[in-house]
Amino acid sequence: MPKSRRSKAVVLTQTSKKTREHKSEFVQEVRDAIDNHDKLYLFSYENMRSNKFKSVRLHFREPDMEGNGSRIFLGKNKLLQLAMGKTKEEEYADNLRNVAKLTSGSVGLLFTSRPTAEVEEFFDTLVEDDFARAGFESPRDVIVTNEMVSNHPVSMMEMFRKLGLPVQVQNGKVVLIGGKTEHQVCKQGEVLSAEQCKALLQFGIKLSEFRIQLVCRWSASDGDFQMLEDA
Repeated sequence: MPKSRRSKAVVLTQTSKKTREHKSEFVQEVRDAIDNHDKLYLFSYENMRSNKFKSVRLHFREPDMEGNGSRIFLGKNKLLQLAMGKTKEEEYADNLRNVAKLTSGSVGLLFTSRPTAEVEEFFDTLVEDDFARAGFESPRDVIVTNEMVSNHPVSMMEMFRKLGLPVQVQNGKVVLIGGKTEHQVCKQGEVLSAEQCKALLQFGIKLSEFRIQLVCRWSASDGDFQMLEDA
């Protein structure tokens, strides 16, 4: 049987009274979520955008069959670790220390009482094409044609030039310089610059993916901890 959940003092040093109170309230919110839900998932994410993650929040905000909503915490990893406890002596419930140890980097927590299969199927199918950001490694060569360039208004010529596209105005249209029929924006394996990403955005070319990967699952009933991916 898992140890009974209990009130634990939260030690927050070198902070103002207002900040300490805010952090203590956050830790208590996390612990309340632990007490009020059947399962806890730690998830990692890539290419996070608030508009795309909003759909995830809305999905889990809907009550389950018993009328219980889920809860998501994103960011504040150190406070999340503090709420769960990083050692066997500190952990709020059995085996939560294993989740706390993995709570670093681009991760979040989902507390839910929905069926396991339903939750994991949702995240398995949650993949959306997205625009790449600077620093992303291009998965393929990208070439824009003269026709693609000429579909844009003349007013964009200067902006295209700033983004590294060799263009000019000819016969009232934006075209590639020197009679070129195509221009390579990036190569496979190339780390994209901010200018390249802006150029890809103008042509509606999506190279990255928005996805959320479940890392582990913790069950409140018996403290069972399961890895769902290699961390």
